[in-house]
Amino acid sequence: MTSEARNISQTVSEFILLGFPCHWEIQFLLFSIFFVTYILTLLGNMAIMCAVHWDHRLHTPMYILLANFSFLEICYVNSDVPNMLANFLSQTKTISFARCLLQLYFFFSLGTTECLFLSIMAYDRFLAICHPLHYPMVMTIKFCCSLVIFCWVYGFLWFLIPVILITQLPFCGPNVIDDFLCDLGPLLALASACVPIPGTVLICGTMSSLLIFTTFFYIIGSYTLVLRAVVQVPSVAGRKKAFSTCSSHLAVVFLFYGSVMMTYVKPGSGQAEGMQKFTTLFYSVLTPFFNPMIYSLRNKEMKDALKKVLGSS
Repeated sequence: MTSEARNISQTVSEFILLGFPCHWEIQFLLFSIFFVTYILTLLGNMAIMCAVHWDHRLHTPMYILLANFSFLEICYVNSDVPNMLANFLSQTKTISFARCLLQLYFFFSLGTTECLFLSIMAYDRFLAICHPLHYPMVMTIKFCCSLVIFCWVYGFLWFLIPVILITQLPFCGPNVIDDFLCDLGPLLALASACVPIPGTVLICGTMSSLLIFTTFFYIIGSYTLVLRAVVQVPSVAGRKKAFSTCSSHLAVVFLFYGSVMMTYVKPGSGQAEGMQKFTTLFYSVLTPFFNPMIYSLRNKEMKDALKKVLGSS
């Protein structure tokens, strides 16, 4: 990049996050709704973590992964929702350049980690149902913890290159982001208004697509084999239990990946700009809110453990 482009990039020191522009009364209503959703999301995922921690019957790989997934969801909503809530009450709705890039990095790293966790959870169910005799030997607690560490480390390494590339882009003046967070697409669109950046768009799009489609098709392939094995289970009770567990996992997968694919397969392409913030809202705010309900309502062991945690047994 030329020195001129680097000098231009210094002209933007902050961005304006438009969020959901509307009358003050509607802004306050949205703030109240999302604040309640945020608190319920934290409480729901913390309840699952506490249930797994306190109920020794749940000290198995499947529930250890679920507890870590709930912790991930708490981190995920904290990467964007607090700032969104503050913006509802703010007059300026600004965010500094450094904070914007930091939010982008954590938001996408946690999203990458979620893709990896969903893949590992699919692998766990594949082993448990398709190879039940080998499952205790393969999926040990030690191996499970290694998979958890892999998800967190690799998740935070995957998106380093796109973020570094974005820090080198020239932002020459336009600084209004029509979203409630510093998202990849809007940032690339602002930079491309200054100079053509086909290489950066291609790299970001390729890395996003590679991660999304690789993990998605692996998950779908795993659960296809799982469901085929479930159909062959002779016991009706065993078949019902296995199907219940897998259906809850698949519900979370389709909720998350459905909205993610609409947003990040072609970042910066300008497609359906008005809709992007709503798809982002769905998987970043609503999916973590629904996950505890999906996992607890479809799982008897988890329901029993949650009753103990909530003191209603």
